[in-house]
Amino acid sequence: MHFLTQKHISRRRLLRGAGVAMALPLLESMLPARAGAASKKPQSRLACIYIPHGAVEKNWVPTGVGKNFEFTPSLKALEPFRQYVSVVSGLALPIAYQGDPSAGGHHSRSAACWLTSVAPGKGPSPTSMDQLAADHIGQQTKLPSLELALEERASISFRTPTTPLPMQTNPRVVFERLFGDGSTPQQVAARRKQTGTILDTVRQELTSLDRTLPAVDRIRMEQYVNDVREVERRLRLEADTAPRQLELPPRPAGVPENFEEHARTMLDLVTLAWQADLTRVSTLLLAAELSNRVFPQSGVNDPFHNLSHHMEMQENIRKLTLLNAYHVSSTLGYFVGRLKATPDGDGSLLDHSLVLYGSGMGNSQVHNHSSLPVVLVGGASGKMAGNQHVREADGTPISNLLVTLLDKVGVPVDKFADSNGSVAV
Repeated sequence: MHFLTQKHISRRRLLRGAGVAMALPLLESMLPARAGAASKKPQSRLACIYIPHGAVEKNWVPTGVGKNFEFTPSLKALEPFRQYVSVVSGLALPIAYQGDPSAGGHHSRSAACWLTSVAPGKGPSPTSMDQLAADHIGQQTKLPSLELALEERASISFRTPTTPLPMQTNPRVVFERLFGDGSTPQQVAARRKQTGTILDTVRQELTSLDRTLPAVDRIRMEQYVNDVREVERRLRLEADTAPRQLELPPRPAGVPENFEEHARTMLDLVTLAWQADLTRVSTLLLAAELSNRVFPQSGVNDPFHNLSHHMEMQENIRKLTLLNAYHVSSTLGYFVGRLKATPDGDGSLLDHSLVLYGSGMGNSQVHNHSSLPVVLVGGASGKMAGNQHVREADGTPISNLLVTLLDKVGVPVDKFADSNGSVAV
């Protein structure tokens, strides 16, 4: 309950320490005492997560259409979040067929065109879909958007068709972008030596603030602080235990070699950034096109790109399905679980978010850009129905979906690139 006598806290309140400004999560105390329900609804967030090399269609697309569809092997990890899940099939990326006809050309355009639906270097779309969202819903946050990757060499986010945005692979750098405030390298080093953590530098302000909060806000702050502490602990452990080999340059501190640890640290950072309203738009590249990374925790030891050319052999298709399912469970499933468990206003972050997960390639055996694997998760502040499989006519441009998603997060746009309609999700 929000009492009229309760002290109001600004949504932009920061806890400051030496070279640090730590944002707060959305608290009841930040809501005006006489505010109506409308003022309590947070702004929706948007995340776009890209995985290369398509998917095995028959093990991705549900057989039933509409509500209460049966989850396929590749999407099974999302079943606990059924009411938030929308599978969209029949979409294509026709622009990716234009240009260099080589296999490499098809792969590079799969990622580059996924959020633009425009061939690299051509118009008419000035920015990728995520950057259009950042222009409209990200201008009141510290970072209009956050571009992350688990492998270098590529970007899925473009300010213009010829200007890809760099995607950060180092979670330590991301952490300090979110929570550092004007620190020089000397200040950062001194802070680590003297206090060990960012939280230590704002402990006095945290204690002072805690005394003024009602019980519900103290619980929410405790969870938020614990999440920040856990992410920083992992980053410090990675840096402190990274092996050094004299014959090689030092490995960049903060970049885990383990895929799951890397992915989940990045996704935890996105969760924290959304919780503190430091950004509302995020992109994450899980692997680069043509990546031959091996994911031993999946139970499959074949290199990713090689396996995607399964030659229609059943054993290879089985393994690729396992890999598709592993990527969904270890990244998207983990992320939406974190969002569901994180309070936000009158619901959870998952209630107020929209996550797009998919690829710009369908069947990588033949390098096609039809029957794209696409799944959406999140409530988008009441604008997404969930629990549905939407089947579009084969060849429907994915730009129709991008227009729809922009509308769901509050971006007024009637057309995007080669769109010719919208998608009923």
